[in-house]
Amino acid sequence: MNADAVTSTEASTDEHTDAPADPPTVPSSVVWCCGRPYVLEARPGRARWMGTDYRGRPEALSSAELRRRGWSHRRAC
Repeated sequence: MNADAVTSTEASTDEHTDAPADPPTVPSSVVWCCGRPYVLEARPGRARWMGTDYRGRPEALSSAELRRRGWSHRRAC
């Protein structure tokens, strides 16, 4: 009986993850990465996430790079 309780608790924690795995694919979507907003640009061929680096210069990221750095739908303080 205790094993069932542990299993159900583990299952519920596995279902809810804090960080989504893949960024959105809808053009003009906005996500946050490293405290900065990035917008998905739809262009022929490959889509890219456009934002700025720490000096305010334009920076393009791929979805894989965004995933590696960590992203969220909300700004992290």
